[in-house]
Formats: sequence, C-alpha cells, structure tokens
Amino acid sequence: MEQEFEDIDSSGKWQNLYNEIRNQASDYPYKVAKLPVNRNLNRYRDVSPYDHSRVKLENCENDYINASLVMVEEAQRAYILSQGPLRNTCGHFWLMIWEQCSKAVIMLNRIIEKGSEKCAQYWPTTEELQMSFTDTGFVVRLLSEEDQSYYTIRVLQLQNTMTGESRKIYHFHYTTWPDFGVPESPASFLNFLFKVRESGSLGPEHGPAVVHCSAGIGRSGTLALVDTCLVLMDRRRDPSSVDIQKVLLDMREYRMGLIQTPDQLRFSYMAVIEGAKLILTDKSTAENKQRVMPSAVLEPDLSPPPPPPRPHLNNSRPNGQPEPCLEPLAASVEHLLARDPLLAEETDSQDPNMAENLGYVRKRHREDRIASTSQKVQQMKQRLTDSERKRDNWLYWRPILLNVGAGAAVAVGLLVCWMYSQ
Repeated sequence: MEQEFEDIDSSGKWQNLYNEIRNQASDYPYKVAKLPVNRNLNRYRDVSPYDHSRVKLENCENDYINASLVMVEEAQRAYILSQGPLRNTCGHFWLMIWEQCSKAVIMLNRIIEKGSEKCAQYWPTTEELQMSFTDTGFVVRLLSEEDQSYYTIRVLQLQNTMTGESRKIYHFHYTTWPDFGVPESPASFLNFLFKVRESGSLGPEHGPAVVHCSAGIGRSGTLALVDTCLVLMDRRRDPSSVDIQKVLLDMREYRMGLIQTPDQLRFSYMAVIEGAKLILTDKSTAENKQRVMPSAVLEPDLSPPPPPPRPHLNNSRPNGQPEPCLEPLAASVEHLLARDPLLAEETDSQDPNMAENLGYVRKRHREDRIASTSQKVQQMKQRLTDSERKRDNWLYWRPILLNVGAGAAVAVGLLVCWMYSQ
C-alpha cells in the first residue's frame, strides 16, 4: 500500500484515480428523496440517499430522512452517514438515533463554515439549558463537555418524553476539519478516531454510529473508509490484501459520492498507512511475546461467546416495535488497536495451577500492550503539539514581518521619490 501511495503521489495522479473511482461507482434509484413532500428535508439538491439503503423513520408520519445505512459485513461495521440536520429536521435526527439504538454521533463540521450555516444547532450548548423537539417527542440535555485543541467530546442525555426513558449519547465533534479539505495531519485524525473507538460506540454490540458533516459524503466518507480499512487490516492474515479503492467502491453502493475530492482520497491513504503501522506493530509485538511463553502455562483458548445480534434496521422489527438497545460493554485501550491473539496449542491437562498461571500471563500481556498503546498515543499527541507550536510561532511573527516589510517598501518608495525630485 505504501508503494502504491508513493507511485500515485510521485506521478501526481490522484485526480485521475479519483475520476476512475467516480466512473466505476454504481448509480441506484433515489425516488423517495425527490418526492415533492421531501424536497425541504434535503440540505443539498445533488446529495440524496438511495432508496435501497436509506434509513427509514418508524414512529413518524413521513419515514424520510436524508441518511444512509452503510454496512461492511467483513469488518462487522455499520455506520449511518447523514447530512447535517436542518432546522426543521433536528427532531427527525434524534428520532433516528433513538430508533436505531446508536451510541454515538460523530460530527465532522462546524455549524458555520465560510459564512454559511452547514448544520443546525441540534444540541444544547450549556448544562443549564435543554432542547425540546416536540414534533418527535424528545428532550436533549448536555451532561458534560471535554474540550481539546481540535475536537470536543460531549455526553448528552436523550429523553423520550412518550415513555420517560433516557439514554446517554456520546457526541464526538471534530472542530478543525475544513469543508472539502482534510485534517491538519493523519496523527491528529487518528487520535480522534481512536477516541471514538475507545468508547466502544463503533462495535457490533450497539446500533450503528451516526456520522455526519454537512452533506454526509465527503468528510463522513473519509472517516468511515479509514476506520473500515484499519479494521480489515487487523482482521486479515495478509493486511496488504486490503484494497482501499475496492472498499470505497463497496461503500459507495450504500451512499452516493463518498469522498468528495482527490485530496480527501489521498489523505485516506495516508491515514490508513499510518494507522496500520500502529495497529500491526502492536499486534506483532503481542504475537512475538506469545511465542516465547513457557508451554507449561498454556491451556486451550476460551474464546468469549459471540456478541448478540445488532438491533434490526429499517422497519424489520416485528409488530413495528423497536428492539431494546443492548447494554454497553466495557471498553479499554487494548480494544482499540488489536484483539488478543489466540493462545497456542490446546492441551487436556487438568493441572489446578494452570488457570492461575494463565491468568498471570494474560494480565502481563494486557499490561504490556496497554503501555505500548499509550506510548504510541502520546507520541501522536506530541507530534500534534509540535505542529501547533510551529503554527502559533508563525502566526505570532507573521504580522511583525509583514509590518517590517511594508515599512521597508514605504521607505524605499520615499527615497526613490526624493531622488527623482533632485
């Protein structure tokens, strides 16, 4: 993959590759989005959900919302890619989150960009306020907010006023990703993505996470593509077999126009390459430690039971009733970058000391991996801090240099005028 990136980058063929992907992508009907009754529910006229993959609202007169369910079965990932809510669709947005049992909303745009509103304000900005959406019967409160230099993590309370039930929803907000652009660096983006993963919100034990920017195709498609490719590289025996172009084309079967620019495609490659180095290095370290384990402490692998099935989507519930959301499972840093490798050869020994020895080895294995992962995350944060420091220095000296240059230009101009006057 790195060689492929270098070849495309050195020849400047990102535009050509992007055009090829656009030409190969399939088109599907989107008749419902174009119905007259739904015209004012779309933010952009040229971005519509396909009929076969659109998310359908259940407890609403009109089941339409501009959102698509994007599924990648091999990666056990499902995302709802949505446009930024309009002022008249915020209630529909929260109804969708409730019905699909989503644990997190991942927002990749700002409310105002380039002087235009790109998304309605659909959550309260202070803990003292609450927002009520009477058209669908929901109340949203802000429980906590954690501000970082380029993203914010909020915990919101979503209450169904019809039933009185409440749920906590994570709101991951990337605040420095420009429209039609790319993040400042793959390191900062990956740090944000790993924060999302750490919450457990992307796992199959919850409903699909809702990912949105303004249109729900460019920045949203970039995040979904990078996360999916990293999962596939972690799961496969041969990580190099992951084809980013094919994964993107498969995802475009569910929502049109994913990845809007050649720059976003190039950045996706960069983020996958950097993320894979973190994940696969950590995985390789764990496997090497496993090989040197004393055989006396090995026992048959006791794999946990498979996760319960994902809640049904798009009106497939019996009697039209939503299934209850599954309880969140505990998440830790070790779940982010790699799963525990299988233990070695099976044995039928019934040695009573076996379990105790195995527990000790597993504990040491987890501690080593958590420490390794934490060190990598700290390194990414340090690179980001250094980058921000350089940017701040430039912003400090730039006006001074401009003023000095302007003063020098004026002085030269006056000198020239004086010389001609003589």
